[in-house]
Amino acid sequence: MRLIRVFPRKTKATPDDDLVRFGPPDILDYADEVHVSVAFTWDIPAAEKLAEQWKFVAPVKIGGPAYEKLGQIYPLDFVPGRYIKPGYTFTSRGCPRRCWFCSVWKRIPEATPIPNFADGWNVLDDNLLACPRPHVEAVFDMLRRQKHRISFTGGLEALSLQDYQVDLLAGLSAKPVCFFAYDPQDEFETLASAARRLLSAGFTRASHRLRCYVLIGFPKDTFEAAEKRLNDIKNVGFTPMAMLWRPEDKAAEKYTPGEEWHQFRRIWTRPAIIHAKSAA
Repeated sequence: MRLIRVFPRKTKATPDDDLVRFGPPDILDYADEVHVSVAFTWDIPAAEKLAEQWKFVAPVKIGGPAYEKLGQIYPLDFVPGRYIKPGYTFTSRGCPRRCWFCSVWKRIPEATPIPNFADGWNVLDDNLLACPRPHVEAVFDMLRRQKHRISFTGGLEALSLQDYQVDLLAGLSAKPVCFFAYDPQDEFETLASAARRLLSAGFTRASHRLRCYVLIGFPKDTFEAAEKRLNDIKNVGFTPMAMLWRPEDKAAEKYTPGEEWHQFRRIWTRPAIIHAKSAA
């Protein structure tokens, strides 16, 4: 079956094969079926417009994380390369935490392994470290076979970090890029402890492989408070990456961060600028 996948925006994880599109069809496009894949709720209007444009080419299905409804059975299967680039993989879904700004736990309230997960070197799991130990160890067995540097861009949770997991991360032949997260409800000492343990295990500040997403711009946040959180994370050994809060429903749209928050975020997503500030 000739399946064209259409995306409302391009990211580093978006597939780039010959059957991927980012806009309306042209006169030469043909397919047996078209899938419009939507990761973010704010892309839904653009995605639905694309679905209307592509329905004249072939039957269209529209879906993705933005369309997953609470209470539905969340898919545990994962087809490598179909909706994200080869090399990216999910080995589990779900999270046991109850973060107010996140909907993952509302769909799958526990970290749930995917049976027969696919190989990859960039792990996108919701909360890999909260999975049962046999699954975590199986994932690292798979990662040791990869010929690329390992990245955990899906995020690693400091609260779940156990000593055996520190050893697994530090034991990879090349130190992986580890993205942790510092969210509003998190205890800072939990992040600081994770940084100390990983640095003691062989990671270094200079490599910038210890990274940390820091949520900013949420309701009642201030630039002063956000900058303090980012600097605090940097000072314990992480390279911070600011993640701008976005409302998921119309009731919260009045709190949408303004352009000044976007400008602030851009500064705090560039490691060269972040560390130049330290050296100044």
